[in-house]
Amino acid sequence: MHDTAGPVRFPTKIAVVVRSDLQVWQRLNMTAFLASGVAHAVPELIGEPYADADGTPYLAMFGQPVLVFEASKEQLVAAHRRAVDRGLPIAVFTSDLFSTGNDRDNRAAVAAVPRDQLDLAGIAVHGPRNAVDKVVKGAWMHP
Repeated sequence: MHDTAGPVRFPTKIAVVVRSDLQVWQRLNMTAFLASGVAHAVPELIGEPYADADGTPYLAMFGQPVLVFEASKEQLVAAHRRAVDRGLPIAVFTSDLFSTGNDRDNRAAVAAVPRDQLDLAGIAVHGPRNAVDKVVKGAWMHP
């Protein structure tokens, strides 16, 4: 018999790390955009669609938690470097993206800056639990 009452342990982790000096609306907006990058890159992380007791359908979401962390600018740069060095799928959001209004301009803004000079506002990463833990080391859970 399969135990469905115990805690579920996932072999992978989804983490979003946002810069701690940003306004709340910026953190929330960026978290949504960054999570969408992970969803696109790893579609098998999306669970089944939802429905309420009346049969109203709702969109499917991630089938595992998304952990959101805060970090200083320096810690965020270090987390980015660790994710890239480990070859983990990573989404980036730079400060320039707060002033663009569409995906084309967003991609152009990132493409115009060398990796080491990106003004990172946040990242999202997905991978094995221990690898993601090492990437986000030094960051703290967002309140």
